[in-house]
Amino acid sequence: MSTGETERARAPWYKRLFKKGPVVPVVRLQGQISQDQRPGRLNIASISPLLEKAFANRKAPAVALVVNSPGGSPVQSRLIARRIRQLADRHDKTVLVFVEDAAASGGYFIAVAGDEVIADPSSIVGSIGVVMAGFGFVDAIAKLGVTRRLYTAGTNKSTLDPFLPEKPEDVDHIKQLELDVHDVFIDYVRTRRGEKLKGEEAELFSGRFWTAGRALEMGLVDGLGEMHTVLRERYGNDVRLRPIAPKRSFFSLPGLGIGAQGTDDALGSALNRLEERALWARLGL
Repeated sequence: MSTGETERARAPWYKRLFKKGPVVPVVRLQGQISQDQRPGRLNIASISPLLEKAFANRKAPAVALVVNSPGGSPVQSRLIARRIRQLADRHDKTVLVFVEDAAASGGYFIAVAGDEVIADPSSIVGSIGVVMAGFGFVDAIAKLGVTRRLYTAGTNKSTLDPFLPEKPEDVDHIKQLELDVHDVFIDYVRTRRGEKLKGEEAELFSGRFWTAGRALEMGLVDGLGEMHTVLRERYGNDVRLRPIAPKRSFFSLPGLGIGAQGTDDALGSALNRLEERALWARLGL
C-alpha cells in the first residue's frame, strides 16, 4: 500500500465517506454497428443521447469511451465519430478511448474520434477497409423449379439481385462504391492520426488487422493499458467512474416480453445474429 493510500485508510471514517474524487463518465460502445434499432446495435440514434449525457458533466476531466466492435455500417460509424468530436469540442473535453476485444473496421473509425486510443495488448485493431457481401441463389431456385419474375423501370434497378446471374458491370459498380467509402475512411484516419501513423500506407489501409502491440508500432493506437489503471494513474486513486447506459424498460427484461415474435421478425433476428457472428469470426473472436 502506498503512503497516500495508507493516509486515506487512517483518516476518520466521516472524512473518507465524504471525500470525493474526480468523476469520469464512461460510455460503452459495444456490438455491431448498424442502423438496426434492435438492442445490442450501435447507431447514432441509440448512442447520441448517452454521449450527450456524458459530455454534459462539467466537472469531469475527461470522457472515457469503451469500444468493442467488429465494425458494420460505414455511415453509422462516421455519424457516431462525428458526434463524439462535436461534443468534445463544444464542452472542451478530452476523449479517452479504451479498446477491449476489438476496434476493427467501423469500430476503429469510432475509436479514432478519441484524443487518445488505448488498447489491451491482445486487442484486435485496424481493418481499415470496406466489405460488401451477399448471396446468390440462382442455382438453388433452378433445382427447385422456381422461376424468378422481376419487373423494373430502370436498366440497373436489379443490381446484384441474388436470384439473377451476377453481371460484371454490377460488380464493377459495387467495387467503385467500396473504393469511394474506403477513401472516406482513409481520409478520416489521416486527419485524426496525422504524423502518428508509421509505415507504408498500402499496408496501413489494406484492410488488415493487428494486435494492439503491433498497432502501437504503426501509430494506430497511442498506448497499451486498461481503463481503470490508466484513469487512476492520471486522475488519482480517488477517481470515480460513472457508467452512462441506456435505461431498460421493465418489459424488456428477460422473460418479460409480451406477445410471440412473428415469423418474419424471428427470421430477421436470426440473420442479424449470423451477420454479427460472421463479423466477429473474421477477427478470430
